[in-house]
Amino acid sequence: MCSQKRSEPYLRIPPWLRVKIPCNKTYAATTELVKDLNLNTVCQSAKCPNMFECFTSHTATFLIMGNTCTRNCAFCNISNDPVEKLDTEEPARVAEAAKRLGLKHVVITSVTRDDLLDGGAEHFAKTIRAVRAMLPDCSIEVLIPDFQGSKTSLQMVIDAKPDIINHNVETPPLHYDAIRPQADYEQSLTLLKRVKEAGCRSKSGLMVGLGETDEEVRGVIDDLAAIDCDIVTIGQYMRPSRHHPEVKRYVHPDVFEEYATYGKSKGIKHMFSAPLVRSSYNAAMFADDSEAAS
Repeated sequence: MCSQKRSEPYLRIPPWLRVKIPCNKTYAATTELVKDLNLNTVCQSAKCPNMFECFTSHTATFLIMGNTCTRNCAFCNISNDPVEKLDTEEPARVAEAAKRLGLKHVVITSVTRDDLLDGGAEHFAKTIRAVRAMLPDCSIEVLIPDFQGSKTSLQMVIDAKPDIINHNVETPPLHYDAIRPQADYEQSLTLLKRVKEAGCRSKSGLMVGLGETDEEVRGVIDDLAAIDCDIVTIGQYMRPSRHHPEVKRYVHPDVFEEYATYGKSKGIKHMFSAPLVRSSYNAAMFADDSEAAS
């Protein structure tokens, strides 16, 4: 029996996206530490292509509030099985892990917990404060969900005083129905605007390769510039498994540079745009930047 022909040709991974997997004691030690403290990392859960580099550098992005999500974004590799009960000891373990790793910049993200009245905002705040108590000189970045638009929940996070508040728009608005069906583009922009109005450094990011055009990407950059977003990251979507949407295009590194140039021309202070860029990749480079804080 002849196999059915594919409607679209298979896109081969280009050479600039091929990652060498290191094998050293530092990577193994970071993996063991995370396991020992019973913590989750978005590096592992999302199959991030930079995980080996980051773990080798004693870096990890902590994933709090469990390893299952109440949403089902098409691009994401995190499970949407039944969610777990909040672990009240988790904030202290995140702080301990940050201390053992010798981190100067800690990145904390979470699954989306629409089942919780505050969306998990209080748990975020407790984790921020636990890290701050353990490592008072450490900078802290949080990558938060939209809290279903709740101003009260967002304020809980703001009041805990992280150094950077990140919330990713992920993709242009016309693709939300297919890629982020339980989210709202304007709601995400409003959250980021409120972060800036509260005097915090704001950060957002998106992926390319899911069917968007370069014009749509520039449109998102325009929207983020209009709300004075401080830091924007743009990276290539990589299909986590056969059950996820196929990559529609692999964007050339030169085009990523064009995105960065365009964003800076619109007044965005920091554009970090390259194929392997992810929202928390090399995040520490912005932590002590006085220009970003202005």
